[in-house]
Amino acid sequence: MKIICIGRNYAEHAKELGNPLPKKPVFFMKPDTSLQIRNRPFFYPSFSNDIHYETELVVKINKNGRHIQEKYANTYYDKIALGIDFTARDLQQQCKEKGLPWEVAKAFDFSAPISKFISLDTLPDKNHIHFQLELNGQIVQKSSSEHMIFTFDKLISYVSQFITLKMGDMIFTGTPEGVGPVKINDRLTGYLEGEKMLDFLVK
Repeated sequence: MKIICIGRNYAEHAKELGNPLPKKPVFFMKPDTSLQIRNRPFFYPSFSNDIHYETELVVKINKNGRHIQEKYANTYYDKIALGIDFTARDLQQQCKEKGLPWEVAKAFDFSAPISKFISLDTLPDKNHIHFQLELNGQIVQKSSSEHMIFTFDKLISYVSQFITLKMGDMIFTGTPEGVGPVKINDRLTGYLEGEKMLDFLVK
């Protein structure tokens, strides 16, 4: 099982971090040890002083495929979840300045809390999926899949040109604007189409 994460897939988020809009999807990987399930607490790691939340829609691949044409990509997923790509922003900045990979800032243990998966067929509109994150009861991120630069289908088609996708793989599809830091004792609550999907503490 692979965790594939898409960067800079919402225009406003790219702008808030001062990044140019990508002409092609940008992706990186997290190991399976990054997953944090069943709303278990996230323990603030000792190696960073600036951990940021990034809320994302996550699709799960339901069959194996490579070099997938975009017109067939919709048959490779039928479930969706809400996830958070925790980022050690201080370590990421150090990596950027030195031209180094970002894994130390993105792929650390438990950096990918994820909700249960639900069927796309249960959603009112599979092309306009609304989601939001609350930090201590205040909405900090709120968006819809319609604002993604690259759709689910485009992402699957693009990634599969380089990496074979297998059943059970997860794609974190990018975060909208509003990312920010967390601190110990914060509570993060995430909603997908009004349904509470994430609800956990930072310890």
